[in-house]
Amino acid sequence: MDKKAYYVCVAVATVWTSYDSSREIDDNAISFPVKLDKWLEQLTYTRRLELCEKNLVQTQLLLGEEVYVTEMKGKWAKIVIPSQFSSKDERGYPGWVPFHQLISQAEYFPLNKPTAVVSATIATLHLAEKALQISYQTQLPLLKEDKEWLEVQTPVGSGRIKCQDAVVVEDRNRKVKGTGDMIIAAGEQFLNLPYLWGGMSAWGYDCSGFAYATHKANGYLIPRDATDQARQGKEVGLASIQPGDLLFFAHEKGERSIHHVGIYYGKGKMLHSPKTGKTVELIELKGTLYEEELCAARRYY
Repeated sequence: MDKKAYYVCVAVATVWTSYDSSREIDDNAISFPVKLDKWLEQLTYTRRLELCEKNLVQTQLLLGEEVYVTEMKGKWAKIVIPSQFSSKDERGYPGWVPFHQLISQAEYFPLNKPTAVVSATIATLHLAEKALQISYQTQLPLLKEDKEWLEVQTPVGSGRIKCQDAVVVEDRNRKVKGTGDMIIAAGEQFLNLPYLWGGMSAWGYDCSGFAYATHKANGYLIPRDATDQARQGKEVGLASIQPGDLLFFAHEKGERSIHHVGIYYGKGKMLHSPKTGKTVELIELKGTLYEEELCAARRYY
């Protein structure tokens, strides 16, 4: 089918590897609306690990994000995500989502207005008849504001967010960018958040999703996956790394393929989202496997 713009109409849409990747235990992640808390509560360590080891999930999307539908298979849509750069598809990150988690461009089109960007880890979006929990870095067109509330346009109707839970930016491209220390500060608020393979929201990040979100919060749109993140940005010598730089790790003591990314914190420490069963943490690199596997650094700020 022709490439056509759609927008995500759930708080967080999980993007699956194939139209048949989701399991019965994932029903709360593919519903409308999604029930993320229930989904994650039901996932044992083994079932979470399957998301990675069985290659079930690719990435996630936030409310209001734009995608292009390239194919339909029953109730599932194959999409590409232009805001998530990927070597897998030059048009944007590819994958599958339930079609009912999308709304057409004709039904929702972002206004050429300032944008309210959620700065709280999770904010409450108050709609006409219900409230919806939405993630950090959700971006919605601003309709008006007062001292207490931001009124925003969303794919599920106009709503309100507390001013304290979001920042208003005039331009999504953010002419004023953040520093390396600001990238770290964006990440620190997620300390102890459980890792989620493919995660791109405040309900859980994977390693490269964590790097992506902390940079996006500071006006830098970087590639989605660690291997692509390591190819772009400014190359930094390992003896010259600064806080906010991305550190990359490869198998076989740094000689093989890249499998992990973290954010350099300074003083020999790294902030990162490690793997299934662990949480976002701040660690000393010295004496760890990460010290042996460190192979590259990139700077985007």
